[in-house]
Amino acid sequence: MRLLLTGATGVAGLAIYRAALNDPVVTAVTILSRRALPSWAELPANASSKTEVILHDDFTTYSPELARRLAEHDACIWALGKASAGMSEPDYTRLTYEYPMSAARALKHAGVGAGRAQDPFRFVYISGAAADPTEKSIMMWARVKGRTEKDLTEFCDNSEGMKAHILRPAYFFPSNQYPQDRKNQRPASAGYVDCVMTPLLNTVLPSQYTPIDDLARFAVEAAKGQWPDETLFSNTKMKELVKQV
Repeated sequence: MRLLLTGATGVAGLAIYRAALNDPVVTAVTILSRRALPSWAELPANASSKTEVILHDDFTTYSPELARRLAEHDACIWALGKASAGMSEPDYTRLTYEYPMSAARALKHAGVGAGRAQDPFRFVYISGAAADPTEKSIMMWARVKGRTEKDLTEFCDNSEGMKAHILRPAYFFPSNQYPQDRKNQRPASAGYVDCVMTPLLNTVLPSQYTPIDDLARFAVEAAKGQWPDETLFSNTKMKELVKQV
């Protein structure tokens, strides 16, 4: 399986990238990114032979040539995103809504999934636990992510050979296995919060915590079609299902 991945320099994206490299079913990973992979990222030995990086500045626009290259993949995991703190709603909407919707449209126009009704191109979108498709939430980010969930799902449902899978993780943080991740992906203040919140949530409110390695494995399995007919996965559901893989 050839996998397309965005957000590979972020917390979720980097973990997903490693999981994809370690999965024998995934034969190649194409990273679509605005910048090169960081030199500090510790990766499996097969990373260079299994990976292609495409640098792309504007995630709202795709040339026909690039769209055709991307459409040659079997699935996409859209992990590109960031916290809404300090962002205006238009800027957050561009990042969170317009980017994945533009990619989905470009893929469709390039013929992705054509003739693959029984084995569709899977678009896995990393959303958030409180996303609100009704767009009535008082939280701006929840409304925007909810809108993306709704419109992306409808778009794929109405496109032959495409299937959306929406993942709603809760609180997660860089893996303890890779100290450089936490050092480079999180400010020191957030690192302290991680140390306090993780055991607290895992013990008192486990539904509000997502182990990053579980999220990574689940995203790759969803892209492979492990749960072919299911669209929306809550945090609790993901944690239950990933134990069965």
